[in-house]
Amino acid sequence: MAEQRVVIGVDSSTQSTKALAVDIDTGAVVGEGRAQHTVSTGAGRESDPEQWWEALLEAAARTGWADRAAAVSVAGQQHGLVTLDGAGRPVRPALLWNDVRSAPQAAELRDALGAVEIARRTGSVPTAAFTAPKWAWLRANEPAAADRVAAVRLPHDFLTERLTGEAVTDRGDASGTGWWGPDGYDRDVLSRIGLDPGRLPRVLPAGAQAGAVRPGLPLREGASVATGTGDNMAAALGLGLLPGQPVLSLGTSGTVYAVGRTRPADPSGTVAGFADALGGWLPLACTLNCTLAVDRFAALLGRGREEVEDGGTVVVLPYLDGERTPDLPAASGLVHGLRHDTTRGQLLQAAYDGAAHALLAALGGVLRAGGEDPEGDEPLLLIGGGARGPAWQRTVLRLSGRAVQVPAAQELVALGAAAQAAALLTEEPADAVARRWRTADGPVLEAVKKDDDALTRIGDTLRRAGGLQGAPAEER
Repeated sequence: MAEQRVVIGVDSSTQSTKALAVDIDTGAVVGEGRAQHTVSTGAGRESDPEQWWEALLEAAARTGWADRAAAVSVAGQQHGLVTLDGAGRPVRPALLWNDVRSAPQAAELRDALGAVEIARRTGSVPTAAFTAPKWAWLRANEPAAADRVAAVRLPHDFLTERLTGEAVTDRGDASGTGWWGPDGYDRDVLSRIGLDPGRLPRVLPAGAQAGAVRPGLPLREGASVATGTGDNMAAALGLGLLPGQPVLSLGTSGTVYAVGRTRPADPSGTVAGFADALGGWLPLACTLNCTLAVDRFAALLGRGREEVEDGGTVVVLPYLDGERTPDLPAASGLVHGLRHDTTRGQLLQAAYDGAAHALLAALGGVLRAGGEDPEGDEPLLLIGGGARGPAWQRTVLRLSGRAVQVPAAQELVALGAAAQAAALLTEEPADAVARRWRTADGPVLEAVKKDDDALTRIGDTLRRAGGLQGAPAEER
């Protein structure tokens, strides 16, 4: 009987690390592990990278396959700024993607180069979420810490380097920094923010091996380690995504994306022109406020998250952490149109609508940026923590007018990382591995008539609230 071949895929996200042990041949999940992180709730959003490393080792061990897995790959939250000293230890906690303190530095970078030029070079107009403004913020606000930095990494880079000892990254995650483009690191951008390119990891080609697991770890010594990638790129791999298939992910942040046939470069800043983890592109729009913001409204209203009611005219813009789409980093939540007969259930439904609206308003731009037809009839793949919630499903159906498919597979980021690891051994493209595993299979919910009245109310409220500047093009 042939020995079972198993790989481990790791998803190091904002609040926890998940690890899946996956059978290479069948795609069956044969072991799972999870460990929590903490995120600061002070002036910004920060985490200690050492927590991620400890959580990775704990989660991998809990799969039951750490000492036997043939290969490993790590996917991580995008954009985070990890600063290391000469010994490879964090100089300070990492600045996370949802830390908006660097909004002034993002504006300075946009003004210095111009939105059209920086989008042409890097694919994206940087917001406070991107890594380049975060480094500029650190230099301006904590110069002593910045002077101690010997190496700058993204979260998945940091973990891959801890596993292998190799300072490497991939094109997908690098494309979310604001300092990388198709020709490599942009030295003009790096010069403007005062970052020596020698502090950055080497960008490996798609499908390359980052190294091997070093001695002294709970994982099998010498096991192959893939390049890894950013969480959104890994989820696209985990779905085996083909060009033109739109994805809406409902998590701490909300994202909408599709694999593109052409390189995106949106000077409006709505669509981030990311690279994927293969050789193509992943145009994407992201919001800061998604499932956690809606859950917060439910808690304030004393309702369960499914206790929504139809009707009413109230509008909620749930921008509790500022917002990225539209680009309003200093925004706060807004409730508009309350009436005597507004119910708590209607107010909660309006929070769902407001959270979903920004993503769906950007969907056409995402598809156009990748050279796809925005009026296509492909079902919208609904993934993430909220995807199985009936209230979220109904909201997306109502506001999109599209059929919605909910993949049965869970933990798609970790599955995408596992597909990367498996590809090292099978010599297939990682997305082909996922398609062979049939990870995107799941029920299709039929399209319903689009709720144009709700969309109009939300759009009008955005304009009245001063959200026109920086809002998605469809709302202008």
